[in-house]
Amino acid sequence: MLKTVTSLLLAAVILAGCAEKGKESSTREVEQAVYFNEGPTRLTLITMVNNRSGAGAHSALLVESSQSVLFDPAGSFEHELLPERGDVLYGLTPVWVDRYISAHARSQFHVVRQEIDVTPAQAARALQLVQARGPVPSAFCTNATSGVLKQIPGFEGISQSFFPLNLMEQFEQLPGVRTTRVYEDDDGGVRDGVANLGN
Repeated sequence: MLKTVTSLLLAAVILAGCAEKGKESSTREVEQAVYFNEGPTRLTLITMVNNRSGAGAHSALLVESSQSVLFDPAGSFEHELLPERGDVLYGLTPVWVDRYISAHARSQFHVVRQEIDVTPAQAARALQLVQARGPVPSAFCTNATSGVLKQIPGFEGISQSFFPLNLMEQFEQLPGVRTTRVYEDDDGGVRDGVANLGN
């Protein structure tokens, strides 16, 4: 029991990039913003890594199914043009995906993007799971993301974890994963990055 409590406290310290959000957009706002995906169906695990310590700071999951959404559990990315419900951001065009990544790639953090092509059925299941998950408590971003992944057929081998690097390393072992790292040198945090995006 003590080991579990200690692990949870350590996770809370490490995952300082995860913070609860209060925004819940209306059904109409979500429906108006839907971006229908016409490209391949795929999943992309997005991990923020501290450049100084090498520790993971946040996990998110881009789901490209019939529509493209971003499951950003307990994330701090908010923009008036992107509706959000239950920690799912809607209207995720490729431009908005790049903006999300750029807002997180700061002088103190870089972003690891791991893409894997999946079947339409796998992508549909991922979409269903993230939409049903609901808001995630602070510091539970990776726990929630890994919990979703392990319920998708073909991803059952993913172990649920509180640690972004652990999940990133597990994901890297999946066949067909394509990994890129994004470095930028902007100061400040995610909210500063969002503020610089404009409209």
